[in-house]
Amino acid sequence: MPAQSVNTPQKLQPQLEKAKLKGCNGEAPDIELMFNPSEISFSRSNNWQCNEGNRGTTLLPKVNFSGVQPYSFDLKQIIYDTYETKESVMKYIDIIKKGVEACGGNSGTRPPVYQFTWKEEYFYCVMTNLTYTLTMFMSDGTPVRAVVDISLQEVDKNNLPGGVESASKGGDRQADSRLG
Repeated sequence: MPAQSVNTPQKLQPQLEKAKLKGCNGEAPDIELMFNPSEISFSRSNNWQCNEGNRGTTLLPKVNFSGVQPYSFDLKQIIYDTYETKESVMKYIDIIKKGVEACGGNSGTRPPVYQFTWKEEYFYCVMTNLTYTLTMFMSDGTPVRAVVDISLQEVDKNNLPGGVESASKGGDRQADSRLG
């Protein structure tokens, strides 16, 4: 008697959610990370100003809070690998390079704004630095592996540069224009 095949339910593997930099307003193509980062480092600093001539009772300068800097964060050692397909990894690197190049169009001549997402939205941001290293080549010189480091800086999603309406309603400017 032949063995009967038993239909056993397979465990559903969760879909791997890839981190992305989504180009805002069609300024640049989306950048999908081939492999997710193992960690993301976030940093932010506060601005304090001191006047050397304005001292307190301890003779230390008095300081005044003058605002916060935007968050900056780094995606380090992102790997792109096309060894299996034997095609150039530069097709991915060329898309990433658009993040540090002027995008033109309605937004003027500045690099694009992105929305960093990984399951959820983290920040609207701009790319402040890009470093890539080609680390593997085919025998004909075709690059098939790259390691990429990207530095990003948060931008205000309510006041994006280049064509998106500012969060300011401009009431004060209208009042000023009636004076002149």
